[in-house]
Amino acid sequence: MNLTPKQLKILQLIRDWRVRRGYSPTMQELADEIGVSKVTVFEHVEALIKKGALVREPNKARSLSIADGIAVPDESRPLRFPLVGKIAAGNPIERVADMEEIDLAEVLGGRTGKTESTFALKVEGDSMRDEGILDGDFVLIERSQVAQNGDRVVALLPDGSTTLKTFFREPDHIRLQPANPAFEAIRVPFCQVQGVVKGVVRRYGR
Repeated sequence: MNLTPKQLKILQLIRDWRVRRGYSPTMQELADEIGVSKVTVFEHVEALIKKGALVREPNKARSLSIADGIAVPDESRPLRFPLVGKIAAGNPIERVADMEEIDLAEVLGGRTGKTESTFALKVEGDSMRDEGILDGDFVLIERSQVAQNGDRVVALLPDGSTTLKTFFREPDHIRLQPANPAFEAIRVPFCQVQGVVKGVVRRYGR
């Protein structure tokens, strides 16, 4: 797809806002980020919609999303994911949303590739030890609100805390199962799945 530098920047900003914050920027916020007028941003957005790169829902302030099948390149940091906080692999911890990043180009030594709608969390605790997810690891999470039994998920609990466990839907509750016999399963009437684990990154030494 033939994009101008400004159009590519708009796509990258929309992608990053949706991954980090869960919603899209407004036209004014895009204009402020890029340093152009709101009218100019509107023209670029209209062009991106016509090219099939963006989708807009009518009558909504934060309605822009990346069209299905569109991969947004990041040439300077092809393996850079937002590091949005820490996740408990022990007892639940308070929800966090640190605006940092994990650069997998550094961690993995320059391998290429990118997964859209993916963010990273640093693991604290060892309740998922027997699944090979250890304290200090980074887990790569694909943003999703749907999980199947057996998926390792980031779950937002009714008390507002988050945890990393294996998801099982029981007849009358959700069971979040650790992978360490020292920990008991968490059983809740409901939880909000925030993402599914797609990979684990571990750094040895310095």
